[in-house]
Amino acid sequence: MKQSHFIQTTRDDHRIAWLSALAITIHIAESALPSPLPGVKPGLANVITIAVLILFGWRMAAWVNLLRVLAASLLIGTFLSPTFILSLSGALASTLTLALLSQLPGQGCGPIGYSVAAAMTHTLAQFWMAYWLFIEHDGLFYLLPVLMTAALVFGIVSGIITLAILREVNK
Repeated sequence: MKQSHFIQTTRDDHRIAWLSALAITIHIAESALPSPLPGVKPGLANVITIAVLILFGWRMAAWVNLLRVLAASLLIGTFLSPTFILSLSGALASTLTLALLSQLPGQGCGPIGYSVAAAMTHTLAQFWMAYWLFIEHDGLFYLLPVLMTAALVFGIVSGIITLAILREVNK
């Protein structure tokens, strides 16, 4: 008798796939936007990651965040390029930060706190990766305050958007 092997998917698997697809769509749309400075983007796909973190926990948020970076790079055509390396380093750093912050007692940081922390660690990781791998020049450090300020502003904006989404979901 022939035995068939089926992979069973769970509700969480479907949720991760759907939310990753949403984050990938936002990521790709955002990549088409012009940037005032290289590397400065609003990071609106992180809204999905933060919402997933709050609603379903850090493990599911990690899957969504990392699948977003991988799949979007494949679709945009940047896989294994410097852009991919920078994006992945930022995603790994922000995911680790979110995992650690989500372990805080009580309510954690809330959407704005998580979003700001993720945006700032994402930017800092990308900065250091760019410095170590691509542009090892001290002049790069003049950009760091500008990049971190942009991360703070966009982190706050993304956090506010996440808060609004979570309020609608909870109605």
